[in-house]
Amino acid sequence: MTQQHKQPAKETVEKELTYIQKVWHTVAIVALLVVVILIARVAFNVLLMVLAGVLVSVYFHGLGDMIQRKTKWSRRLSMSISVAGTFIILTVLFWFMGAKISKQITVLSDSLPQTVNTVKAKLSEYPLGDKVLSYLSDDNSDKLFATAKQFFNTSFGVLGNIYIIMFLAIFFTANPNLYKDGIIKLIPADRKEMGRCVIDRISTALKGWLKGMMLSMVLVFILIGVGLSIMSIPVALVLALLTGLLKLIPNFGSLAAMIPGVLLALTIGTNTAIIVALIYIVSQTIVSNIVTPLIQKKMIDLPPALTILSQVLMGTLSGVLGIILAVPLLAIVMILVDELYVKKIETESEALDVES
Repeated sequence: MTQQHKQPAKETVEKELTYIQKVWHTVAIVALLVVVILIARVAFNVLLMVLAGVLVSVYFHGLGDMIQRKTKWSRRLSMSISVAGTFIILTVLFWFMGAKISKQITVLSDSLPQTVNTVKAKLSEYPLGDKVLSYLSDDNSDKLFATAKQFFNTSFGVLGNIYIIMFLAIFFTANPNLYKDGIIKLIPADRKEMGRCVIDRISTALKGWLKGMMLSMVLVFILIGVGLSIMSIPVALVLALLTGLLKLIPNFGSLAAMIPGVLLALTIGTNTAIIVALIYIVSQTIVSNIVTPLIQKKMIDLPPALTILSQVLMGTLSGVLGIILAVPLLAIVMILVDELYVKKIETESEALDVES
């Protein structure tokens, strides 16, 4: 009897120990998952900077290839001219246009309070405007500013991110084969050929996106600058430059760039504001119709809804840098899915059809 009583007691203790072990295992797994998520979020921002560095390197290589084709110079000389020439051109542009841009920014900042008061007076004349003003009360405006500040925060600050991205781009440009071969070495021997194919396809897609994006930014800058100058809108150069830069953010950038231009035009008159809004809309439509076919020749066709969802998700995770890089990152993901999954399924389906 004593042994019979001891046996169930021993089994009970073992069950309790097993249960406690399972609980601790679960807690450990959850804690490890939380740590991995936190590390992945920080590492994800670093990976985005690496992607930005790759895009800048793609630009340097594209310009170097063009110089080499036109001049028949050596690869090293063409790439040196590509990198040095880009920095020289940017320096010259800022040297000649910096004073005018700085002056217009000063005018814009000085006239901003008056502009806001004028816009409030204009909006208060309409019922819908009253609702907008009531929503943009002190509490709500503070929340909006806090959200915007958090949105534009980055891992190392704006200047720090630019510094890291430019150095990564220079390293990638100086010796791209080192990094490409390093990735290929991580792939199993029977998959190396497919790995090279995927890398080449991603490179082509990124070149297409970058070429189309740069062309659209220049065209938007010219069209908006000319249109606002004709309408005698103050600080037209700054507004055109802002519109060109915000073209980096598809869909949302165009809307954000239009707001300050329309607000300034509203201080002149309602009709002027309507014309300025039409200038923005028509310019963006023209650029989209010219540039979109160019992008789609080099990139896979991205569904618009999927593009917007990727921008919202990337903006939530990584702020403005995530939104800028959402489209090329989505293209990379879709290429990987197509090469590693879709084509494999199609090949297996064809093999089954042949056997049957």
